[in-house]
Amino acid sequence: MLPESTALHLRRTLAVALLFATVSLSCLVLFRDVDSSRFLPQFSSAYSLYGFSSIFPLVGNDSTAANNEYPLEKVLKDAAMEDKTVILTTLNEAWATPNSVIDLFLESFRTGEHTSRFLNHLVIIALDQKAFARCQVIHIYCFFLISEGSDFHEEAYFMSPVYLKMMWRRIDFLRSVLEMGYNFVFTDADIMWFRDPFPRFYADADFQIACDYFKGNPDDLANIPNGGFNFAKSSNRSIEFYKFWYSSREKYPGFHDQDVLNFIKDHPFIRNLGLKMKFLDTASFGGLCEPSKDLNEVCTMHANCCFGMDTKINDLRVMLEDWKHYLALPPNLKRLSVVSWRVPQKCSLKALQRHGSPETSVQSG
Repeated sequence: MLPESTALHLRRTLAVALLFATVSLSCLVLFRDVDSSRFLPQFSSAYSLYGFSSIFPLVGNDSTAANNEYPLEKVLKDAAMEDKTVILTTLNEAWATPNSVIDLFLESFRTGEHTSRFLNHLVIIALDQKAFARCQVIHIYCFFLISEGSDFHEEAYFMSPVYLKMMWRRIDFLRSVLEMGYNFVFTDADIMWFRDPFPRFYADADFQIACDYFKGNPDDLANIPNGGFNFAKSSNRSIEFYKFWYSSREKYPGFHDQDVLNFIKDHPFIRNLGLKMKFLDTASFGGLCEPSKDLNEVCTMHANCCFGMDTKINDLRVMLEDWKHYLALPPNLKRLSVVSWRVPQKCSLKALQRHGSPETSVQSG
């Protein structure tokens, strides 16, 4: 047994060590909060506290608690426009790393014409814990979508099993947003926002979608849709349409959402619903499959017809550089459309087709 003086000395030493650890941890937390608020002054205290609990999940927290602590209904309500419209995108760990796809996506909003305000209405749907933690650092509206039995953190190569699960999980989630009474613009994170798209949307459409290839008529069902960008208004028609779209995956196993949409877009069930579907012109909503030809008209540009994250990032950066070069032009040169896209560069349709759908689809990731 230790002498009393030695035991007392040990207790005092332990107490001092504990006090030092507590103070150090407090300073660390304080520094983080101060540092975060310096760069993100628009974040409310409620969101900041939520971010802290998600970034340090070992302190009495797990992914389920992180999700339930801040429910989807509140995120949507806070982010919605006056007409209950939100802008949604999905994010996994592979696209969430610094200087990757999500950073270029957010930069496009900041450099676009009258698009930075839409960041106040953008909700990033994180598909894994690391994507959720990164979202908390770079954006105010984040939601962690838990998918039981699925792991979406790695790069999901086009038409891989993980890719297919991710796409169909997205369709089912978007249906739930409509059921909650919210309209949404869904946008892939590999889409650059250069102008306000809302003036180019059709006021009478229930569902409108961008195209890989546009045939010239927004009502032509021969248009080739791309599920990476669409605008849906909440109604019984749109909800039933999304349910039917999701259930149709069972009839067409091995195909992804936009292939299946191609198969069902003229189905009697959809016609009987009275759903008004429109296809968006690539002149305004372009992509690498069919680029917008006039930078005076472009609203969004998609890194579609592209396989692999590195190639996407390269061409997305080139898009942003081309856009900034266009913005720097004097008005008279802008009107002459003297600037054109330098993309695709590393992206190519041939590479995509080698990894395509089970038959001959050229749908893009």
